[in-house]
Amino acid sequence: MISRIACVVVSIILVNSCKTAQTPLQTEGEEVVLTVGDKKFTADDFFQSFTKNQFATDTARRADARQYFDLYTNLKLKVVAAEKQGRDTTEAFREEMASYRKQLAQTYLTDKLLIDNLVAEAYQRLKEEVRVSHILLPVGPDASPQDTLAAYRALQALKGRINEGESFAEMAQKFSKDPATSAKGGDLGYLSAFYALYPLENTFYNLPVGKVSDIVRTKTGFHLLKTTARRPARGQVRVAHILVRISPGAEPNEVNQAKKKIEMIHQKLLEGQPFETLCRTFSDDNSTRSDGGILRPFGVNRWIPAFEEASFGLANVGDFSKPFQTNYGWHVVKLVEKIGLQPFAELAPTLKQQVVTDSRGELIAQLTQKKLEKEYKVEVSESVLENLVENADSSLLRGQWKNREKPEVLAKPLFSIGDKNYAVADFLQYLAERQEPRAAGSSPRVAMQHYFERYQQKQLIDYADTNLEKKNGEFRALMNEIKDGILLSQLMEENVWGKSLTDSVGQRQFYGQHKDKYKYPERVRATVVVAASDSILAKTQRMMAQKPYRLERKGADLLFEKNSSDLSQRQRDDLTDLVVVLLKYPSYLVEVSGHAEATEADSLSDERIRKVVAFLKLNRVPLNKIIEKDYGKFRPNADAGLNRRVGFQYFSTDRRDIEKIINSQYPNGVSVSEGIFAKGNNPAVDAAKWAVGYQTFAMDTKKVSVEVYKIEPPRPKTFDEARGAVINDYQKVLENKWLAALRQQIPVKINETELKKITK
Repeated sequence: MISRIACVVVSIILVNSCKTAQTPLQTEGEEVVLTVGDKKFTADDFFQSFTKNQFATDTARRADARQYFDLYTNLKLKVVAAEKQGRDTTEAFREEMASYRKQLAQTYLTDKLLIDNLVAEAYQRLKEEVRVSHILLPVGPDASPQDTLAAYRALQALKGRINEGESFAEMAQKFSKDPATSAKGGDLGYLSAFYALYPLENTFYNLPVGKVSDIVRTKTGFHLLKTTARRPARGQVRVAHILVRISPGAEPNEVNQAKKKIEMIHQKLLEGQPFETLCRTFSDDNSTRSDGGILRPFGVNRWIPAFEEASFGLANVGDFSKPFQTNYGWHVVKLVEKIGLQPFAELAPTLKQQVVTDSRGELIAQLTQKKLEKEYKVEVSESVLENLVENADSSLLRGQWKNREKPEVLAKPLFSIGDKNYAVADFLQYLAERQEPRAAGSSPRVAMQHYFERYQQKQLIDYADTNLEKKNGEFRALMNEIKDGILLSQLMEENVWGKSLTDSVGQRQFYGQHKDKYKYPERVRATVVVAASDSILAKTQRMMAQKPYRLERKGADLLFEKNSSDLSQRQRDDLTDLVVVLLKYPSYLVEVSGHAEATEADSLSDERIRKVVAFLKLNRVPLNKIIEKDYGKFRPNADAGLNRRVGFQYFSTDRRDIEKIINSQYPNGVSVSEGIFAKGNNPAVDAAKWAVGYQTFAMDTKKVSVEVYKIEPPRPKTFDEARGAVINDYQKVLENKWLAALRQQIPVKINETELKKITK
């Protein structure tokens, strides 16, 4: 069954073909080209719709005006039929319209050009990183004018001393109240767009290196900024890490043991042992160990400085660092990927979301308010407002204010927007519901003023929202499109889509009458591999050689105490990670391999396997996903203790998992397709010889292998094979019958004289 959302979307797309027809229906002097029932549509309505949507019926060719007029007429006929049934008056319809309107209105209430400019500005700033120091003297947003002025003058005095030659860093150490940076001379490190409040970002991006800014006010207080360096943006990196954890308050011998362990791991890396294997065996980071230590991509100032410097200091993918220490423990990191700035077209939607939700949102709100104040006349009764501000007391700062104004005061108009008055009582009710404790040092008067400003801003936006259809023709037209789309989807679901999907008898009858239409051409059953290089193609073929497919992915080994098969809590945690992987990927299997030392009992490796398998079964892993292999004492190992283990090797029954594994190592390195292909379905199949067997060849810059298992001759499709196409064709039949019935019920009149003028 086609989903309700899909129906509405499809219908709105169709109605877009008639976008301008509803606003207005007819004005004096305009010629009516179409009348449906009692609704009249003008030649101008039709012509504008046709000009905008003449490719809507078939993107491969341009529709002529006469063809488009038939589509236009049918759409209007359906919508008028829905209105005659009263579908636009139901509660469900009104709720759906309100939901769409709420989503769309915000876009029309804000300054689109401003947002676009902020997005473009942010993108340019992301190309550069700026090292910044600052001095902060905090002052709350609701502080009294006296306290605000005192903080400003104090910072002004500091700036004067800096201008006379005193060190910015020393002033920051002595006077800045930012505990995170004052000891470092105010150094914030390298920053980029979205890393600081917008007033600060705006300042340091426009400040030459070595210069000190004017005083900047934010919600946290007053700032002085100094730009100390600039560099091209480093972008982002993705790294993998091995962590040897050091617990807080660790004894010196524990710290020393951790250091020796990370040095041992680093030495094994230098000897050529795989990073992923060492990570799964030794890393203490449970969240990343089973995935080879891979972390999410990150940029500057997102991690501890030592970790960040080690990560960005790696030059080539695959390079790994020397051991280094953070407050979490000892690390070695390997570079997995360097990520540059995406093209603007790809990044713009994300940037737009960030722009409207970060501190730029305050600027957008302020400028939106100014814009709306110009559109709608706003008048404030200053004397009434001043009286409310004067009466504010400390209870407001505690969030415990109570309304004690007399009825005659409550009835007074506090301000007006357009033709609507807002009484004191309205604002005080808002205040009682929204009040909350304010920061220490706040002034009741300033807090009251800020509550009023927010209330007035809210009412202004609500007023503009209520009047959007009157003021904005584009929004009015869009809401009409959505209205028609919802109505159209309801009728199409009832009369066409729903019937075509549930009427199996009608489907089969239609199929029987039109069997010749549904045929398969000659096809091949094949597997296609398209790789970026010969080596990747060869690697893919090796992994696909035997099913189930062995993946280059392992679980963390479980190391057991000598002569023991009991699972520790740490081992159970590791097995839980394994369970998550097996349940997440339905096509995965796991080989559980048991080992024992030469001096242990012969049965111990099997016992270790049975304990592990029992845990997996208990955690909903089916037995058909587990391959047991008992190696016993067969594999000696030079590293003491490694033979007292159970190992885990992943396999898969789905070739797409091979594709994912290889592409995680070589982005866009390979694609694997298998199935039945006709000419035109797959470029590699089209380029191959259509003969049973295996073949390889070059195609553009790619290396291709095609294995053809069988050539399928042309044949008619069965009903089940043709059902999708049958339903689509059957829908057209049902729709034509329904339209014919509607024309019997609702008169349709076409002004042929006017139509000839606009379709000639």
